[in-house]
Amino acid sequence: MPLTAANASREIIVGLHDVMARRMSAQAKLNTVVDLIADKLASEVCSIYLLHDGKLELYATHGLRSEAVHVTRLALGEGLVGTIAAEGRILNLDEAASHPAFAYRPETGEERFHSFAGVPIVRRENAIGVLAVQHAEPRCYENVEIEALQTVAMVLSEMIANARLADGGRRGRGETGAQRLTGLKLVTGMARGVAVFHQPRVVVEHTVADDIEAERARVYSAFRRMREQIDHMTRDAEFGTVGEHNEILETYKMFAYDEGWSRRINEAIDSGLTAEAAIERVQQRTRARMQDIDDPLLKERMHDLEDLSNRLLRIVSGRMGTAAKTGLQKDTVLIARNLGPAELLEYDRRRLKGVVLEEGSLTAHMTIVARAMGVPVVGKVGDIRHVAGEGDTILVDGDNASVVVRPTRALTQAFEQRMAMSQKRRAQFATLKDKPAVTLDGTQVSLMVNAGLAEDAAMLEASGADGIGLFRTEFQFLVSASLPGRQSQVKLYKSVLDLAGDKPVIFRTVDIGGDKALPYLSDVRDEAENPAMGWRALRLSLERATLMKAQARALIEAAAGKTLHVMFPMVSEPWEYEEARALFEEQLEWAKTARRPLPRAVKFGAMLEVPSLAEMLDVLLPRVDFLSIGTNDLTQFLFAADRADPRLAERYDWLSPSILRFLKRIVDQADAAGVPVRVCGEMGGRPLEALALIGIGIRNFSITPAAVGPIKAMVRSLNEHDTSARMARLLANPAPDLRKRLSDWAKRHRVALG
Repeated sequence: MPLTAANASREIIVGLHDVMARRMSAQAKLNTVVDLIADKLASEVCSIYLLHDGKLELYATHGLRSEAVHVTRLALGEGLVGTIAAEGRILNLDEAASHPAFAYRPETGEERFHSFAGVPIVRRENAIGVLAVQHAEPRCYENVEIEALQTVAMVLSEMIANARLADGGRRGRGETGAQRLTGLKLVTGMARGVAVFHQPRVVVEHTVADDIEAERARVYSAFRRMREQIDHMTRDAEFGTVGEHNEILETYKMFAYDEGWSRRINEAIDSGLTAEAAIERVQQRTRARMQDIDDPLLKERMHDLEDLSNRLLRIVSGRMGTAAKTGLQKDTVLIARNLGPAELLEYDRRRLKGVVLEEGSLTAHMTIVARAMGVPVVGKVGDIRHVAGEGDTILVDGDNASVVVRPTRALTQAFEQRMAMSQKRRAQFATLKDKPAVTLDGTQVSLMVNAGLAEDAAMLEASGADGIGLFRTEFQFLVSASLPGRQSQVKLYKSVLDLAGDKPVIFRTVDIGGDKALPYLSDVRDEAENPAMGWRALRLSLERATLMKAQARALIEAAAGKTLHVMFPMVSEPWEYEEARALFEEQLEWAKTARRPLPRAVKFGAMLEVPSLAEMLDVLLPRVDFLSIGTNDLTQFLFAADRADPRLAERYDWLSPSILRFLKRIVDQADAAGVPVRVCGEMGGRPLEALALIGIGIRNFSITPAAVGPIKAMVRSLNEHDTSARMARLLANPAPDLRKRLSDWAKRHRVALG
């Protein structure tokens, strides 16, 4: 056996290069290849199994019986060879028969061979076959031998793919057809499109190097560029100087300057591989090691190394940039490990139909922006980048947190029927666009929308909404690399007001911090175990008064000649509202003194999201022009249940008597004080929940644009008097099945619940 893997690999690759250039059949080439490998590795047996019609078929062998070729077939996951292909892992056994997956095939005559080593033949991250060696003597193969096999398998994959000898490869979980994956529901909705990777894969087309030194020079140049990029990212103000972003970049920097990593790539080039193939070869070794790692932190670091390898591969191949740079050609489902909000907004919204993430969370900035864009998102789909291929058809069901890759015709038809029904309902709701939201007995209900982007205001007319009941000003901060200046804020707020025309827009001051931390405003003190209840929203704005003053001046300037509605988020006590309002009024006085154009009027409101504020309404209500109830945060605070935790997402019901009684007390107090109350949040966008809210006295809603039609249809089919009477009875004698009782009542009274 040669002393080094590089020497063994180089000799075989030179021979393979010669075989690939000869004019002979693909079968003859494989027969020559197994003889070559057996000779150079001094192996008694060398066999190649290829995936054909979903089975691993013995295509060529040196040492086993020749009559077994094209006869011996193994299912994925069956036997040692099937296990290697199904799991994409290496097996190195001194006694093959002792492995639990061992399956004896008498036609091969392999009973006299004890030791066994096999590596997957990988193409585009999927196993298309297995390369195996065997010896009669029981022994484990040395690392240099295994590495030589892996390098040879990479070159073989190119030859096999070019000859079209194998199926497309293992597409995860040992299957080749349609696959259903489940994850975490981040944004509801349904979408169909072709898979496009946010970071496009670089497919290594040429594995054998013509000039080793030229390949080495290409890798050195790519390393220099990559290190410059990482250094620049580390210095960039977007990432600040403390916190998680800095830790990630320091890890990247550690890997980027790791001499062991660059040495392994150089060794792969020494064996005769091109620069791209060498990087991919080392990357395959990393993936194989990751399978045996149980430590989540170490696994995360290995993921970081894979991301960095992909970056290096893109640099060396000259294929830089995300898919957004090249543009989307068809209806697309975007696939990524993770995404930032600014990256999401780079994509053509006409083509982007859905997003599938390996990671992602309910409170991530991207999720918030995607929800505003109406793009379905499923997160925590760990296998997606290995199961799906570029251009595969993907069905995204955000309602059920599932993804289907390469669906069958039957699956596609069923999905399209569901989508058609959904589109039909939307078309029916669209006919109500110009009709008022009035109950059967004449009660007027106001339906406004939540927004965060200027484009959302342009959709007001299409939705038939009465205005924007919640404009999330923090979106501009979330997608910016640095703190937005006053003029950029003025430009955004003015464009929103202009697009809204005569319809009101309620601007919520920035709700940042906590789970919406901004790197350029980060502070080590901001880190908290419970970010939703931490240093965020009004608490942060009052401490950083210059931030709030700049926003106040921008809003005042943008609303010149119009009525400005300002709402403060997460008010816990009346004095916080008073301090925020005083700050705004100071800026109004400044503008007046400076003879700047002023709003025609300014209306101030507070968001009731913290239960403590409900106990101080007698003090607060005389000072506010309106009150908005943020049901998302309020519910999690009432139940002490983190809404980002999927284990608790379905545990506590919005139609709980405790929530409805709490809200009823707020509504009664506000009505007595003559202060209008509006519900902002997902609760108001669900027909049955909205019915219950109308029954306890809510007449104003701010919901997603997609919910306006269904809620308007429900309102127009409802008798408010009967609903209020029913809710009064249900809350007077509460039962744990309030949802079912209310739903049954609504069906009997033919209320349109969608």
